[in-house]
Amino acid sequence: MNKNITRIALTGGPCAGKTTALAKIIERFSDLGYLVYALPETPTLFSNASINFATPDKHYFYNIEKAVLRFQLQMEDVFMDLARQAKQPVIIIADRGTMDISAYMEPTIWQAMLDELGLSEVKLRDARYDAVIHMVTAAIGAEEFYTTENNNARHESVEEARELDSRILKAWTGHPELHIVENNVDFDLKIKQTLKAIRSILGEEDGSTGAEQRRKFLVRVVGEIPYGVEAEIYQTYITEEDGSSIRLRKRGLRGNYVYFLSQKHRLSQASKSIITERQISPDEYLNRMNLISAQAQVTSHHLLRKSFIWAKQYFELDQVLEPLMQEYVLEVKMARGLEVKLPPFLELIREVTGDADYARL
Repeated sequence: MNKNITRIALTGGPCAGKTTALAKIIERFSDLGYLVYALPETPTLFSNASINFATPDKHYFYNIEKAVLRFQLQMEDVFMDLARQAKQPVIIIADRGTMDISAYMEPTIWQAMLDELGLSEVKLRDARYDAVIHMVTAAIGAEEFYTTENNNARHESVEEARELDSRILKAWTGHPELHIVENNVDFDLKIKQTLKAIRSILGEEDGSTGAEQRRKFLVRVVGEIPYGVEAEIYQTYITEEDGSSIRLRKRGLRGNYVYFLSQKHRLSQASKSIITERQISPDEYLNRMNLISAQAQVTSHHLLRKSFIWAKQYFELDQVLEPLMQEYVLEVKMARGLEVKLPPFLELIREVTGDADYARL
């Protein structure tokens, strides 16, 4: 069974360039030897089948959106089954994912739908996709290129497009691999940044030269965070005598958890290694925890993470509960070369990017 499968949700506001990006993704990564499954946008399929999303009937609208979610889940599952039987590495990239649906619904109605279908946001957001790429609408930063003429289903004004983009980004906030692709003077550069983000997700982009960088800081919280998605994280690092290491991670909230295994493999070249990560079952997580050898070096942490967007930057703020730390650890994922803009409710203590004492936090 093929385990070399990467699942990506490509999302963003109206007129963000997703259609062009998808064509380039298929072309580029097919040439690199990947089998690329590009899943169509489910609401567009429904619109083409004469489904009226603008219906004033709220009950009917609820059932439309429920059908969209069920169709999206089934489509993704079918292509995941096909990918498992493939003989080559597979990229499954969905034109919008499950969480996009929530951006078009009232939160209470969305939660009612999840309850009816026996689903949770943690499972829909974090368990189904290895990464999420959010392409920002042209209505933010490239207004002169915003148009509704190339999509019959698009009717939003510039202001409405901005608001929708914000709601979609908020829906995906909390995913550990959320990549935000901003607008640039050159649209071709935006597409190149999207392709670079995928190469980074696949582990083919050098961390020192990629489109994005991660920086880490020690901070104090000096005010109220206006919005954030919370997650509990239990992570255990295990280093064996031969230098190989793994990280077991349990991530979620209120009984809904997703489990991951990261492995660090040393290459034959001196001082070089690669890191791979995959989602695992709760059983495998427990079995691996129970099989930790007495000779292994073990480091464990319990974190409470709050993820949020501020000034077009994606922040992850960790309160370290075990072992207890007074300071918070802040990580920001941002385009390389940009200046970090800390929000006013955080006070900088010092930067710890590259500091070995904080590498595993």
